[in-house]
Amino acid sequence: MKKLEIIIRPFKLDEVKEVLASMDVKGMTVTEVKGFGRQRGHKEVYRGAEYQVDFMPKVKIEVVLEDAQVKAVVDAVCKAARTGKVGDGKIFVLPVDDAIRIRTGESGAEAI
Repeated sequence: MKKLEIIIRPFKLDEVKEVLASMDVKGMTVTEVKGFGRQRGHKEVYRGAEYQVDFMPKVKIEVVLEDAQVKAVVDAVCKAARTGKVGDGKIFVLPVDDAIRIRTGESGAEAI
């Protein structure tokens, strides 16, 4: 099993959610986060004053998948979330040793 941590622009959430649902991804966790990558934020002007915005608003989606699904899901999410501009986001693929459904005690693939 693998866990995908998908960090994207907030306005791309609906497109990515639809892609995940169409690929039979069973569940997801979505968190509003802030951060920066290579762009290190940007400058904005508000009422004539310029200020630095260090942390950009992003959305983090976490899903756990079986190994066989990972490549197809990563490719589909990249296509759905891409704008072609700096700051589109990242996908991290992490190993998952086990998953346990608390209600039933099921573990492994049956729990996801």
